[in-house]
This record gives sequence, structure tokens and C-alpha cells, in this order.
Amino acid sequence: MPDPEIEALRAMIAANPRPPGLGERRQRLDALGDSFPVPSGIRLEPVEANGVPAEWSSAADAEADRVILFLHGGGYISGSIASHRPLAVEIGRQSRARTLALDYRRAPENPFPAAVEDVIAGYRYLLGLGLSPRRVAVAGDSAGGGLTIALMLAARDRGLPLPACGWCISPWVDLEMRGESIDGKSAADPMIQRPYLEELARAYLGKADPRTPLASPLHGDLSGLPPLLIQVGSAETLLDDSVRLARAAGAAGVMAALEIWPEMIHAWPLFHQKLAAGRRAIARAAAFIRAAQDAA
Repeated sequence: MPDPEIEALRAMIAANPRPPGLGERRQRLDALGDSFPVPSGIRLEPVEANGVPAEWSSAADAEADRVILFLHGGGYISGSIASHRPLAVEIGRQSRARTLALDYRRAPENPFPAAVEDVIAGYRYLLGLGLSPRRVAVAGDSAGGGLTIALMLAARDRGLPLPACGWCISPWVDLEMRGESIDGKSAADPMIQRPYLEELARAYLGKADPRTPLASPLHGDLSGLPPLLIQVGSAETLLDDSVRLARAAGAAGVMAALEIWPEMIHAWPLFHQKLAAGRRAIARAAAFIRAAQDAA
């Protein structure tokens, strides 16, 4: 039987189509986050993380030495702390960890590699606080999922200690868009289609090669990365990005858990207030993060 909650969400998305203008797109995504109140008892604190605007969130029972670095999605051109605050807060709440959400620079004003440099700066900020990297998890959805892997590759190659684990939600890791699901799932995906992805890739890449590993981590050497949890919906054009990422990580000797959630659409945990499946996905991620941090 079809999930009535996801059907209702599909109808909501269809009734609010993506506007043509960049400013309007950014406002539309920010409004999604603003439409869900922050749970009572959550403390929010704006900070500068080595020059990158950021926001701490924590519940009363958060353990100070457990941290999640959260990287929002939005195709590298939109998304913000505001748009993804409900998700960043919820994963921290369920993990009993503090969450640091980053407002990395966005394209087209700041094309690649600005976002990567900002997330590295944010990670260095956490290390500079004296936090053990083995008690830091990195998480992100869509473009933020790609940045999660890019951050790990850059940290490894720059000689930084690696975090405990990564949680990738519907990650976009191939800006060439060679996955079969890009076209094969186009009729099922209400959110992301090839023409839009091509537009985003052009805006983000500028003159960079789409196979550059820090832009398309699927093409990078994944060896030595920490454990990954990759969650993706079965109704996504980006389904094959997750499948191929899990395969590449496993082939490189990385512990990678791939979860394909039936009927779910792109970045569905972002809608966890409306979707029981979103809440279940976050709960599984919280258990994964705590186990990885405890294994350090």
C-alpha cells in the first residue's frame, strides 16, 4: 500500500513549483525551514567558524564532546542554516550531540572550490576547539552529502585527522550525471530532474572539470575514509549516485552502509515533521553516529 504521507508531500511539492529566479528559489527553501518551529529546550547560538557563518544547536542532554558538523543541501546555489535548521537540530537531538551547521558560500557568486574551502575551515574550527576528531561526525543532504565526502577527502589529503563517520542523505557526488537513474527515475522524482542538475552543475563548477574529486567525490580515491551511512530514496533521480558511492567506498575498503528507502523522494528526512519515514531515517542515523563515536 502506498505511503499516504509521501503522497501528501508529493502533492504539496507539486502545488509549490520551483520559481525561475535564484533569489526566489533561495527564499522558497528558507521558508521550508522557517515553517517548522524549533523544539522547546533547544539552544541556538550563532558563531563564526574560522570566518564561516555557523550556528550551534543543542538540547539540554547534549554531550559537549559529541559534535555533528552539518552541511546543508540546495544544489550549491541555495539552502542555508535557516532552511535546514529543523534537520540539523533533530539529528543533534536524537544523537545527544551538539550540531554545528555551516553557511558555506554558494554559487554562482562563489563557485567551486569556495564551498569546499569553507567546510574545511569549519572542520578546522572544531579541531581548534580541542574536540577529538573521533567524536565528530559529518552529515549533509544532497549537495551537502557531496560536501561530506569532499571534506573527508580534503582533510585526508591535507594531513588532518579524519572524523568518526559520515552520514550522506541523497548525496550528489557525480556532477557529470552519468547515473542511469537520472533519466530512469525522472517520472518518479518530483524534485530533481536532469535539466535542473545541469544548471546547478554549471553554476557551481565554473571552469572546473566535473570529474574533479572535490566537486564530484565519486571520482576520488576513497581509501582510508571513516564509516559511511548512505541513505537514499527509491524514487530519486540521484539514486545511482548513492549506489555507486557505496560501491566505490566498499571497493576502497571503507565500511559503507547503503539504505534505499522505498517510495521516498530526494532528501526526505528534511520533511521529518510530515513523514514518519523521515523520523525513522534520522533515528537510524543517530544510532549510527553514536556507535561510530563510541568506537573511537
